[in-house]
Amino acid sequence: MRLLNILKENNIIKVSPENHLSYALSRLSTSHDAAFVFDEENKYYGVINPYYCVIKSSYPGNTKVAHCLTHPPRIYVNYSLTKVAELFNQSKIHYLPVFDPQTEKFLGIVSARRVINHIKTLPIFKIKIKQLIKLKKPPVIISENSSVAEALNLFKIYKFSKLIVTNREGKLKGVLSYYDLISFMMMPKNKEKRGERKGNKTHLTNKTIKYFFKTYVLTLDENKNLYEVIDLIINKKIGSVVVVNKEKRPVNIITTKDLLKFYIREEKNGFFKQVSSGIGKLLSRKKT
Repeated sequence: MRLLNILKENNIIKVSPENHLSYALSRLSTSHDAAFVFDEENKYYGVINPYYCVIKSSYPGNTKVAHCLTHPPRIYVNYSLTKVAELFNQSKIHYLPVFDPQTEKFLGIVSARRVINHIKTLPIFKIKIKQLIKLKKPPVIISENSSVAEALNLFKIYKFSKLIVTNREGKLKGVLSYYDLISFMMMPKNKEKRGERKGNKTHLTNKTIKYFFKTYVLTLDENKNLYEVIDLIINKKIGSVVVVNKEKRPVNIITTKDLLKFYIREEKNGFFKQVSSGIGKLLSRKKT
């Protein structure tokens, strides 16, 4: 399949190097999104990505876009989908620029959603969701009454981007995103002022997470097929799905990253099996 078939050329989120970071971020909704930076002459500069601008660097909102650029991997139209999927996961950005390999001309962008939507009919996605869950680490679950400080500590320890939130009975209440939490804490009105003594203020980290997690969460039973996760992600324009058991209790989260990682793994396994089979046939011919 040619990458040109899933290339997006129109309705690309674009901003100017002279815009403020706050304006660029206002047009994005998740840590994997990207706003593409072009000047008045339509010259490409790079992207604005929430993960690198907010989580990694903490730039103030009034910073000029030109001063907080991220330079993601360049995708060329002759790249395989496996390579593109790898670059999505390595860069943590799910919208990457596509260029002509000869002229270096900007052609458009490719998104992780377009890739998984294209590959969802492959036989590898007909397995049950619970089979993919076996390849994942157990989820990190937090009580809805836990403090922000507890949540931040769990994010730090486990390096997960999302925590499953439950009530006392273990029933799903929502999902807490690290990006959503950090974004709120980085808002000017929530930052600690210089010279302000922590002991004299109700610190944000002492608040419960019930004010920050998303309660609108889409779920699928663990016995559903994996391609149904992709359908839900594409149709609802979301980044992940919470997987539940027959008691409706959460057992894990399947993210776009998980789907890309699984695709890469299966493609490479298939390649090595073909190579091994070819070598085996060649050796058997030599013996005869």
